[in-house]
Amino acid sequence: MELRVLKYFLAVAREENVTKAANLLHITQPTLSRQLIQLEEELGTKLFQRGRHNILLTEEGMLLRRRAQEIVDLTEKTEKELTHGSKTVSGEISIGCGETQNMKPLCEMIAAFQEKYPEVVFHIYTAIADDVTERLENGVLDMGLLLEPVEISRYHFVRMPLEEKWQVLMRKDCPLAEKEKICPSDLAGLPLIIARRQSVRNLLENWFGNVAEGMQIASTCNLSHINQSIMVESGIGVALVMDFSCNDQTLCLRPLEPEIVSGCVLVWKKNQVLPLALTRFIDYMKASLALPTERRRGKI
Repeated sequence: MELRVLKYFLAVAREENVTKAANLLHITQPTLSRQLIQLEEELGTKLFQRGRHNILLTEEGMLLRRRAQEIVDLTEKTEKELTHGSKTVSGEISIGCGETQNMKPLCEMIAAFQEKYPEVVFHIYTAIADDVTERLENGVLDMGLLLEPVEISRYHFVRMPLEEKWQVLMRKDCPLAEKEKICPSDLAGLPLIIARRQSVRNLLENWFGNVAEGMQIASTCNLSHINQSIMVESGIGVALVMDFSCNDQTLCLRPLEPEIVSGCVLVWKKNQVLPLALTRFIDYMKASLALPTERRRGKI
């Protein structure tokens, strides 16, 4: 597979129309159609469902779209790293992040770093830990901001300053809203909205202890406090979430008893040669996180 053809494929997948994609690519429609047919023949599988007015991806096509985008992103990233050379602190740093309050200190460090190195561009990709680590392994991401529990033996890491406390998100008219703290037996038999990650589910099952069999999982959610809030407000269940600023007038948060506290780490792969910009940023982070909070901003 040629990189050029993968870019053609991605354009068609995005536009869902061969003619529109051909116009954007500045090639003829017959040429693009021929390239797509040759790609399907090369892979030995059908990538598109062709209709009268549009063209949609098959299941195999959706898999290729994901992998092709990773290949194109990695190629462009490598070209930029090589183009910038070894002496200029410039280039791009891609960081995958879960939803965490530690985005604030991370962004403060990014802002301070860019004051000295304005030619370094940061790309933030929001996803669950499993997706972030997969992209780290594929080389698409440089770093990952991960909430524990998470397997980090393959990575170097720095520990972020803020710990995340788990809470129960519920409607204010829920009987549990009258309690100051929520214990496992309070939630037994109630419909629960929890994270999809297996490691998080294991953590919660351990917290439930003897009443774990009474866990009634109504729904899972990979990300987004906004979506979880809507699900709770709609009556799907109560959600076990990391602490966040809940501004919804109909919802409230209550802490767990015993409490669950999760740490957060910023990781990067071991045993690899790092671009200069990434090396400088890692050095800055290590030095910055060793300082008191009030002295981090602007310290390079």
